[in-house]
This record gives sequence, structure tokens and C-alpha cells, in this order.
Amino acid sequence: MKQERLLFLSPIFKEMIWGGKRLKSDFGYEIPSDKTGECWAISAHEHGDCMISSGIYKGKTLSQLWSSNKELFGNLEGDKFPLLVKIIDANDDLSIQVHPDDSYAMSHENGSFGKTECWYILDCKEDGDIVIGHNAKNRLELKEMIHEKRWNELIRSVPIKKGDFLQIDPGTVHAIKGGTMILETQQNSDITYRVYDYDRLSNGKPRELHVEKSIDVITAPHRDSTENGYPKVLSKNLEVMISCIYYTVFKITVDGEFTGQMDKPFMNLSVLDGEGSIDGIPLKKGMHLIIPSGYDTFRLEGKLSILGSCPGMTEYK
Repeated sequence: MKQERLLFLSPIFKEMIWGGKRLKSDFGYEIPSDKTGECWAISAHEHGDCMISSGIYKGKTLSQLWSSNKELFGNLEGDKFPLLVKIIDANDDLSIQVHPDDSYAMSHENGSFGKTECWYILDCKEDGDIVIGHNAKNRLELKEMIHEKRWNELIRSVPIKKGDFLQIDPGTVHAIKGGTMILETQQNSDITYRVYDYDRLSNGKPRELHVEKSIDVITAPHRDSTENGYPKVLSKNLEVMISCIYYTVFKITVDGEFTGQMDKPFMNLSVLDGEGSIDGIPLKKGMHLIIPSGYDTFRLEGKLSILGSCPGMTEYK
């Protein structure tokens, strides 16, 4: 049966100084502690390599499949699976941070990918906000404000609500605030430069900062994402949230049934809410899977809210 080719994944959990317990209370995951900040839901990164939990590839890791079964992923080039999908539970504020682009990461981080990412707001406080950008007029002022620790002047916050979607380009100062849960789709990278961490201690010591690298890569003055014209509503079931050179992210809403066309190299799906099935296999909130290349059509039934992604700027139909 073709359903046996679906790649359901077992998530990996990361404890963080700012983490909480909502990955258990909201999604039902078995988490390691009440300081669990991240669920690496679809990942082939060396810092968290998800295992296939069912089907004919059960027991293999995603990185193993990428190496040995490239046909599952449209025979895409590259040594590494290109995307990483996380759920983040910020019980406290994350550090003020920035990510490098591919060029800077390649030369300064042992050939790593840079990190372009996007956020779908799963939940937040009623008056929630998030850090995106800064107020420095130029690079000289940026350096002065950072070295003089003028954080209140420097940092730019924007209001958010549940269901918002934000693209975070490399060079963008950003931070998730406490009380916020997001689903993050990103390049397969774990490179983060901390600019400021509120002078918090971890195991009695301040966490490492990366001030000079941050100044190197921060865009000054700040520019909002140049990916305009999104989201795009394609039908009552389908909305494209963003499409850039690294990924296309879309939302599927099912109340009854929906038939989709799998004509991409591969497709990541994360169930945000509800229950139902895909080609007869049960789905529920918190499940994550990859539809492999060549799968043709797939049929979703039930009441489901799903966020999906595929590599590169792929036109979704």
C-alpha cells in the first residue's frame, strides 16, 4: 500500500532555560521536564535527528533516508535535508538574537547553512508582542547602542495574535516573548548569535553572547521581510503563508475532506489541531509526517488544521 511510504516522525525535545510544559499540556507529548522549550518535529540535523516511527522505513533516521533513499525527496541535491520544523514553547523571554545568511555561516561556521526562518503563532498572551527589528539608524549607531547596552532604545517590538505569520530573514534582530507558542519552519541550521540575554544565569554562569558576530550580520538599518503579497488564499481549504528560495509554507484546513496533489520533491505536514486521517491512517494534533516524492494524490478527512512546507519556491496547486 502506498500509505506505508508515508514518513511519520518521532519528535525530539530540548530543555531550555526559558522553556515550559505546554508541549505536554497542549500537545500531549512526553517531555523530559517542565523546562522543555523545543520540539524538533521534522529534523535531520546532527543536534536532533528524528526517527521514522511507522511504515516500511520504521526505525531509520531522517538523515539516513536522506543519504540512502534520495528518491523519496525528489532526488534533490545536497548533503543535508534542507528544512527543520520545530514547535517552540516560550514560558519566558528568549534571548535577543540574530541569524547569519548562507554566505556568512559557510565561512564562519564550518560550512553550515545560514538560517532563514518563519513563525506561525500557535498561541500568545492577549496583549502579546514579539521582538522583530531594531531602531538604530545605521551600523555605527547599532554598534554604539549594543556596546552601551541601550537595549530599550535599540529593540523594536511588534504586537502579535494567534494565527499571525512572520518571516524572519537573516540579519533580523528577533526574540520570542514569554507566553508565546510558535511553529517554526527554517533552514536546516542550528546557528544562533545571542546579542543580549537579560543577564540571566545558566548553571550559575551567564550564557555565551556573540556580540561581534551579531554586529557583523545584523541588517542596519532594519528592513522588514521583502517577501510581499502573502498570505495568499487559494481556496477555502488552502492558504500559502510564504514562498521564498528556501521553502514554501502553507496551511490546510479540513472540515470534511480535502484531496491534495503531491507534485513536490517532498511535503512536510504538522497537525496543529483536530483529528482525522490521511489516506485512512489516523491523524491527531501533534503528529508530524513527510509525504515523499511520487506519492501522487493524498486524501485528508476529518476536522484538521495542518501547517505544511516544501523546499524552495514551489508553486502550490
